[in-house]
Amino acid sequence: MKAKDQRRVDNEFNPSPAGRLFFDHKTARITDLSKVRLLRCGVDTVRQLYRGIILPGVLALFDKPGAIVDFAGQRWHSGRVGRDSGYQYKLQNSDLGFILLIKNFNAKADSLGPHLKIEVSPHAIDSLSPERLQARMDFYASQVLSHVEVNQCAVHLALDLQGWQPPVDLVARMHCRARTHRDISGIQEIEWATKSSVYGRGETSMFGSASGVQLCLYNKTEQAKATDKLDYWESVWRRADDYFDPASPDNYNPEQPVWRVELRYHHSVIQQFASGSVDVRTGAAIETRSFDTFAAHLDGLWRYGLGQFKLLARPGYFEPIWTLIRDDVRVETGVDSLADDTEYKRYYKTARGFSGKNVELFLGNFVSLLARERVGAGKAFERLQEWECWPVIRDHYAAKDMTERDIYKHIRDLLEERHVRWGRAV
Repeated sequence: MKAKDQRRVDNEFNPSPAGRLFFDHKTARITDLSKVRLLRCGVDTVRQLYRGIILPGVLALFDKPGAIVDFAGQRWHSGRVGRDSGYQYKLQNSDLGFILLIKNFNAKADSLGPHLKIEVSPHAIDSLSPERLQARMDFYASQVLSHVEVNQCAVHLALDLQGWQPPVDLVARMHCRARTHRDISGIQEIEWATKSSVYGRGETSMFGSASGVQLCLYNKTEQAKATDKLDYWESVWRRADDYFDPASPDNYNPEQPVWRVELRYHHSVIQQFASGSVDVRTGAAIETRSFDTFAAHLDGLWRYGLGQFKLLARPGYFEPIWTLIRDDVRVETGVDSLADDTEYKRYYKTARGFSGKNVELFLGNFVSLLARERVGAGKAFERLQEWECWPVIRDHYAAKDMTERDIYKHIRDLLEERHVRWGRAV
């Protein structure tokens, strides 16, 4: 469904791209967003992936998990991580703002593989330009791996604002291609018909899959208090007072909650954009693989995400706040945006031929093993989505006009068939 914007006007009701009044011609309703304060839009998280062979001596850093070790000229906390992360070990320095996840579970240490993921915290991203941040990450990668290859990056884009909060009927009015919604704060209900789970008072809502594009709306003030980061974020919000509204020097109000609208892009989606998006002047694909080369395209991703997730006032028309944050917000990166010079499109690698056959064979064997271990369809599908090969599986079935919900039902039906036909013999 292609949604339209309500008419945007100034205080004299003249059409204005900068107006804060929105007029719905059908209902004659006027929405006044003059009290909405856009505090900051920036990169909240960077995850840069690398391939290579783990250097001799690196794994010795983890002989005593929990120890403080010397690495790359700094002191780090070493430890093991859960298998769900896809890695075995981590080096963490929260003061620097870096976590290094090392040794992929599915590849041998002495063979070329995706053995490193570097996660960067907001304060490190904020203090370094994309070029300097990339150089720092590349340096750490060179200390972990030989034959280093930059693999791809993942990013989270976050807008903080005041004077607005999500409506109580957010779920009903949010239209998106994503088939997952969660509302976090203590379980109230789970609805597999829409893959929606509601958890409590609605302090946090998430739409979409962590392995694709995900939209999160949450009370950033409460989250910052819970993680003891409120002082840091208040310093950021106060510093950015003049960024969006020079006429309002006291943009941030500490007496009001700050809500965050966050778009999270998985590295597989960034790769799809890198392969499918083209420079409108040359027609060449952008083909980026590192954060610094992709940073100029983050405005484009912000606009794309707000087009994929549509908050509607009524069928066919955007809620005015969605128009405002799509058109007025620019992602702070410190580099010139290429959004207006780029046509953004996702390239989906098809899983035909041997890949498609392998997907079908894998899923059949996967379900047989699950049936033997008496694993339910919900848990099975969740684990499948966490696997690195999930995008290939998802795209294979998408080519057959099957949604993620259809894949879940397919797994559920196959499990039921095996239980009924084979019983406890599986």
